[in-house]
Amino acid sequence: MCLILLAWQAHPEYPLVVAANRDEFFARPTAGADFWNEAPDVLAGRDLEAGGTWLGMSRGGRFAALTNFRDFSRNKAGAPSRGELVSRFLAGSQTPQEYLAELEAEQQRYNGFNLLFGAGGELLYFSNCGNGAQSLDAGVYGLSNHLLDTPWPKVARGKSALAGALQALPDEAPLFALLRDERIAPDTELPRTGISLEWERLLSAAFVRSADYGTRSATVLLEDVAGRVRFSEQAFGADGRPGQRREFAFAVTNGASR
Repeated sequence: MCLILLAWQAHPEYPLVVAANRDEFFARPTAGADFWNEAPDVLAGRDLEAGGTWLGMSRGGRFAALTNFRDFSRNKAGAPSRGELVSRFLAGSQTPQEYLAELEAEQQRYNGFNLLFGAGGELLYFSNCGNGAQSLDAGVYGLSNHLLDTPWPKVARGKSALAGALQALPDEAPLFALLRDERIAPDTELPRTGISLEWERLLSAAFVRSADYGTRSATVLLEDVAGRVRFSEQAFGADGRPGQRREFAFAVTNGASR
C-alpha cells in the first residue's frame, strides 16, 4: 500500500474503518481480493510475483496492512518480500504481541516497512525504520511511505477527509471518494525522499495516475461492533481506468468484536 487511512475505535458503530490505496507498476502481476485456497479464512489480494499481500482480514478477526518505507539508500538486495509480513499474520494464530516479538527479532532482514496489525481488540503499529512498536489508542491515523502520521500532504488531507466520512457511515461512497483525490501537492510541501522531483509530484496525490505506475486498487474495510465485516475493493488500470469491483461480507467467526 502507499496510503492507509484508518479510524480505530473512533466511531460508536464501526470500531475499525480502513480506506487504502495500493500503488504499484501495472506490469507487476496481481490477483484481486478473494479468500485464499490454502488459507480459506484469509481475505486479501495477492502479489503474484512475490506471493505476499498488502492488506487483508481473516474470518477470525485478524487485520493487517503494510506500506514500504521510501528510502532506497538502505535497500538490501535479495531481502525477502515485505508482503509476507501481512500474509503470515493473517494466516497465523499468534497474538499481536507474540507476532510483534517475531518482527522485532527479524526486522533487519527486510527492506524498510510499516505494518499495522491487530486482533482481539488490539491494534499495533511497527516499523523497522522507526523507534519501536506503538499500541494505537482510539483515533484517526494516516500512513504513507514514511512513519505513521508523518504529515505528508496526502496523509494530512486524507485524515481530515476520513474524519468527515465517518459521519456518513454506513455509506462507503465518501471513503472511496477521498481515495480518488488526485491533487498534486505544491513543490514547497513535497517530501524529499531521494527520488526525482517529477516522481515526488506524481506520488504526492492520494490517487496516482500514470501510464506505467499508479493506484492499482482502492480498498474500503468496515468492521462493526457486532463483528460484521464489509470488504470492498475497486481495481484500476493504467491512467486510472476503473476495473473490477469486488465486494465481500462476513461475520468474524470467533464472535469477538472490537
